[in-house]
Amino acid sequence: MKALLCSQLSGIDALKVGDLPDPHAGAGEVVIDVKAAGVNFPDVLLVQGKYQFKAPLPFAPGFELAGVVREAGEGVKHLEAGDPVLAIVSHGAFAQQALVRAERVMKLPPGTDLEVAAAMLFTYGTSLHALKDRADLKAGETLLVLGAAGGVGLAAVELGKVMGARVIAAASSPEKLEVCRRHGADEVINYATEDLRERIKALTAGKGVDVACDPVGGDYTEAALRSLAWKGRLLIVGFTAGDIAKIPMNLPLLKGASVVGVFLGGFMEREPAAAAANAKKLIEWTASGKIKPHISGRYSLEDGTEALRTVAERRVLGKVVIIPG
Repeated sequence: MKALLCSQLSGIDALKVGDLPDPHAGAGEVVIDVKAAGVNFPDVLLVQGKYQFKAPLPFAPGFELAGVVREAGEGVKHLEAGDPVLAIVSHGAFAQQALVRAERVMKLPPGTDLEVAAAMLFTYGTSLHALKDRADLKAGETLLVLGAAGGVGLAAVELGKVMGARVIAAASSPEKLEVCRRHGADEVINYATEDLRERIKALTAGKGVDVACDPVGGDYTEAALRSLAWKGRLLIVGFTAGDIAKIPMNLPLLKGASVVGVFLGGFMEREPAAAAANAKKLIEWTASGKIKPHISGRYSLEDGTEALRTVAERRVLGKVVIIPG
């Protein structure tokens, strides 16, 4: 099978399309014909050797995929050949086929758009876990989303509205903010041209926001923390800006605030039943039209390096997907 291969941990430019042996399902495993794979910022870190774990070389990157079951191994009861499915993997989604542990695979309703499905679970799963499980976001609260036009950010905007929050979306260009408005943002802030803290004060009558979702890091983290209301929650989701902020720890004390970590991989590994319930809810909301993942680009395996580069350079609106076929 063809795959986008990482043979050395030297970044995006070293990736090449090559051949891997066709996988075969062992006990408790399935082989999936990959129809679409979502591209995420951790993919960029993985091929640089900067992610939480290192895959054995050579490997195909890619954490999320949607496709059709080709083969189900011994003991797999809930899946069979021909089923449309969604899966999260440790690596290997950027390939024509993927070998996946059956418990990491979710059956999709017939007729599901597999490209949309491939753009959903990693970003929307992260944002739902953040807002529901970690922040306990309530209807009527105010939610600030940084990096709001990116994959996790735009998912947080949509999910915040579904959960009944007032959503303030912050991003770096008018084009990005227009996408945020179309996906439900009540207010927007261009932090490339506006003072983030002053705009939040103006939009909240000085109260601040109840929850801040931060997948960006860098200088924005402290600004978001200083903009929290009393008993506010700052969600630390990622560091796409590149820098991990060092925040003054007197700020959570003075505000009675919480700084809360969000790690989807750990959640899925340690609380699989809760993670599966969240995924099921996301599939239902997508089917009903409550959430609409935004795909701004589709790439072949041969153009996969460009897909990763758009994510690394924060040029993506919503998500991009790789189509391995």
